[in-house]
Amino acid sequence: MRIGLLTEGGYPYASGEAVLWCDRLVRGMAEHEFDVYALSRSEHQEAEGWMPLPPQVRRVRTASVWDHEDDGVAYGRRARRRFAEYYGELAASLCTAAPGDPSGAAQDASAAQADRFANALYGLADLARDEGGLPAALRSETAARALERACRAPGAHRAAREARVPELLTVVARLEHALRPLSLDWYEDDGLGAVDLCHAASGGPAALPGLLARHFCDVPLLVTEYGVRLRTHYLTEPDSPPAIRSLLAAFHGRLAAETYRRASVITPGNAHARRWQERCGAERTKLRTVPPGMDAAPFAEAGEAPECADPQTLVWVGRVEPTKDLVSLLHAFAETRRAEPGARLRIVGAPSGPEGAAYLAHCKGLAAQLFPDEADGPHAVGRNPVSFEEIGGPELPSRADAYTAGAVVVLSSVVEGFPSGLVEAMFCGRATVSTDVGAVVEAIGGTGLVVPPRNPRALGEACVALLRDPERRERLGAAARARALELFTVEQNVMAFHGIYLEILSRTPVRRVLLDDTGEPLPFAAPAEAHVPGRWADPAARVAARGGPGWATEAPDPVTPTRGATAHCAIERATGARATAPVSMTEGAAR
Repeated sequence: MRIGLLTEGGYPYASGEAVLWCDRLVRGMAEHEFDVYALSRSEHQEAEGWMPLPPQVRRVRTASVWDHEDDGVAYGRRARRRFAEYYGELAASLCTAAPGDPSGAAQDASAAQADRFANALYGLADLARDEGGLPAALRSETAARALERACRAPGAHRAAREARVPELLTVVARLEHALRPLSLDWYEDDGLGAVDLCHAASGGPAALPGLLARHFCDVPLLVTEYGVRLRTHYLTEPDSPPAIRSLLAAFHGRLAAETYRRASVITPGNAHARRWQERCGAERTKLRTVPPGMDAAPFAEAGEAPECADPQTLVWVGRVEPTKDLVSLLHAFAETRRAEPGARLRIVGAPSGPEGAAYLAHCKGLAAQLFPDEADGPHAVGRNPVSFEEIGGPELPSRADAYTAGAVVVLSSVVEGFPSGLVEAMFCGRATVSTDVGAVVEAIGGTGLVVPPRNPRALGEACVALLRDPERRERLGAAARARALELFTVEQNVMAFHGIYLEILSRTPVRRVLLDDTGEPLPFAAPAEAHVPGRWADPAARVAARGGPGWATEAPDPVTPTRGATAHCAIERATGARATAPVSMTEGAAR
């Protein structure tokens, strides 16, 4: 089958979100073809280029959602009226106060607003297809005035009514940014209309092309979310004015609900994401929890020989940023140090951006204050008991070396999605102490100690308990490794999605029907036997085997799939150019 893989800010670019997961998924599905449709987030990301692509990637089409190029589309009077109508309905669905009670009337009102949002969204998509684009209209004064009218209308919620002109202009700009996929030329028969299934690697704008492919071409949609986009919005907009936060949260919430409603299957990565999806309206019958697949090979040697370099050392590994709460970790280590004077703490990781660099400097200053004279004390180890290091040096050349540098791996976060670093420690056979956030408990099961977040005393006491009990550490580490190898490997992930692909297609009606010379539909326009080397791949042999020329004359000759240097990959940008790759066996053929 042919899969349309939809990404935003990730694969096939060398940097970004879910890059490794997408690459492992594609490489593990050698029997399928992939068309990648990617939205880039920045000029820097585009400048870094793509990662090497496997031969099963047949086509890559990209579009940027960060620049402000003028589409050059000038609307006539009728088109302007259509735009004002659809945009006004979209804005009204964001400004209407959400009912606060669970009664039937409240649920009916919420469903009516969801339909209003969906009708406006697809109306704008139809307009973009008819007129050639929307960006200029979405940035126009017409859009700003429509949003202002919706905010001032009776029934609008308080935050919307209090929105000022600068805030309204900010929301208009952000909506234009999010709705740019409506103007792409990806939704034709030679684009997403030619795939058998759309797989969105995240929600939000990445899933929007999948919604439009379903709207225009009736292509089924699979949505995978390892981090729920609405939750991400809440975490990244804490300092914005209430009007901006409220209106944008309403947009992301409405878009998520429409995505979940139209998707055939939704695959959260953990129970934490699943609960968010259910609150946004996802039906439980559509949900399949699929943990992200991680490569266990780099940690195999460490896991098979789980000896640690120092049985009195705690290790923290990750990106240095405020959500990791290293301040609480340092205070917890002070508690540990009082009970175990010989204990050490190694903080391994690089800062994440300017905010992370400032936070790292703050943590280093705090460590100097908490342990000013430790290097000269009776239990001195020749340096401060807290060290700040990065992976790649002579002592810690790899992540596996970082995890095995101590007896216990610690996670102190206050916000966490799927704890990939914790799973890496489990691959290495490490005992862990973690805070109860995100999907931590779901990931480790009963193979580690869990304490409340922002509780240094509890964190410190748990670390002491494991430092004093090597046999318990060994049991927990072995159980953790067995659990990780059973649930979180690439192979398990690929196998799960392979089954989901087949499940979706088995329930999807045939969209393209080819007829034979008598007008009857062909059951298989491209027979499965064409994939098998030998006489089945020979058109003459197929005709003879089926007793006549009818099959060969109506059905296009299937092309034997090729891999490696002979595989075609039409690389395009979303600038109106059409695909140049030849039609493959699955194009224009009924499943």
